Amino acid sequence: MTHSEIIQILSGFIGSIGFAFLFNIRGWRLVVTAFGGFLSWALFCVLNNFISSEPVNYFIVALVISVYAEIMARLLKTPTTTFITTALIPLIPGSSLYYTMAYAFQSNSESFLERGVYTLQLSSALALGIIIATTLARIHSKK
Repeated sequence: MTHSEIIQILSGFIGSIGFAFLFNIRGWRLVVTAFGGFLSWALFCVLNNFISSEPVNYFIVALVISVYAEIMARLLKTPTTTFITTALIPLIPGSSLYYTMAYAFQSNSESFLERGVYTLQLSSALALGIIIATTLARIHSKK
């Protein structure tokens, strides 16, 4: 793991703490949500070394973090969205969305469409990972 990746992972941890404060999460739950952000970006960095497709990495991380959130929600008797939202904050495709909008304002339709489709792929991968994990958790809890 490089020095840059370590800084990125710690930034994911700190960023998740910031959003946890924003969502008024306190006490032990704050630590659990921050660890989720740490875990999400650490897993993303590790997967980048083995899988070249960023949308696939987003999907896998969202799936794993959603399972983590489901487990923590049951252990701490807290809504799952508390943990999913804050733990996946480091993965929000902000730069991709920024460049999509920048190309739109520059009237660069080719780059806008290319970057827009890519941004939708990343966002869809996150959503699909969350949906699958949540659905499986609900099916499992009904048994």
